[in-house]
Amino acid sequence: MSDAAEKSVENLGYHAHVYYDPERTRAVARRVCAAIGEKFRVEIDGFRDGPVGPHPIANVLIIFRPEEFERVVPYLMLNREGLDVLVHPLTEDAVEDHSSFAIWLGNPVPLRLHTLPRGRGGRLPSR
Repeated sequence: MSDAAEKSVENLGYHAHVYYDPERTRAVARRVCAAIGEKFRVEIDGFRDGPVGPHPIANVLIIFRPEEFERVVPYLMLNREGLDVLVHPLTEDAVEDHSSFAIWLGNPVPLRLHTLPRGRGGRLPSR
């Protein structure tokens, strides 16, 4: 077995964090999440109107399985209505998940990576 195959990272799912302003764009985030919830097999895990963990501003969490990536992420690219979105995998390294493994739609939000655990973090998709 090659070194690359031995070091491959298992992807357990994805999180998409849709960032919003609680006073100005919460309704937009609600609309975006409602559409995603109707169209795809995802879990919407609540609106957080303030900082939580590494996320310094309000966001709503969308949780989905790896097989939904090819549908959910292109939809968000085109239908995020100007909101900034962080998409990251769920591996055994929460810091890498939120940094080098992450992709941003819109403008990156400076994350507080020091708040993340070393190892796996975050809720996995329901199986």
